[in-house]
Amino acid sequence: MLPLLVACNATPSAVNEETVSRAADRQGSDTTQALPAPDTARTKAVSALSDTLRVARLTHNFSRPKGPTDKFQLVFRGPSILERAAEFTITDPNGQVVFREMLTEPDLEAALVYEMKAPTATRAERETFVLRRIDRFFLPAQFHTPAVGALTPFVGGIENLAPTTWTDLAKRPDAIGFEYLKGKEDRRHITWSPLKKQTVRLQ
Repeated sequence: MLPLLVACNATPSAVNEETVSRAADRQGSDTTQALPAPDTARTKAVSALSDTLRVARLTHNFSRPKGPTDKFQLVFRGPSILERAAEFTITDPNGQVVFREMLTEPDLEAALVYEMKAPTATRAERETFVLRRIDRFFLPAQFHTPAVGALTPFVGGIENLAPTTWTDLAKRPDAIGFEYLKGKEDRRHITWSPLKKQTVRLQ
């Protein structure tokens, strides 16, 4: 009974030291060896989860016209609705992230100016608008086929978009495009390019 009583009254640090000591004895090591480094991966995961305020998800074909679908996801993290940012990702059926972009809170809130009936908006109005933007980020109307019309002329100015990529997409009537609003008026249009094997921005 005496060993059991001692174990029950031991402090957490004493229990840990005894456990390490026994492990060291089994391995033939010095009982004074340093404790292993703390596992911070689990702490980060818990923190990220606790900071998640809103998530929008949708499965839809994108990197391939038919068959298994891609996963569209927008995750907003931060201490409050009006702080931090959202991560927009598209993951293909194989689990590969084929598109990633960070959208700040102002990117999601800026278009509120078109709905305001007063010079300024209350905090509650701003929060409601941001949450609605997140919830409606993947509306079916934002997907369209073809991504590029066969007779639509190429317009330069988009980074990393070459005429050859545009021409190839124009020959693919089943290519799928997705449009979304960033900021107040920055309407973006993206699609998957089989030629480049990556997501490209068309507008």
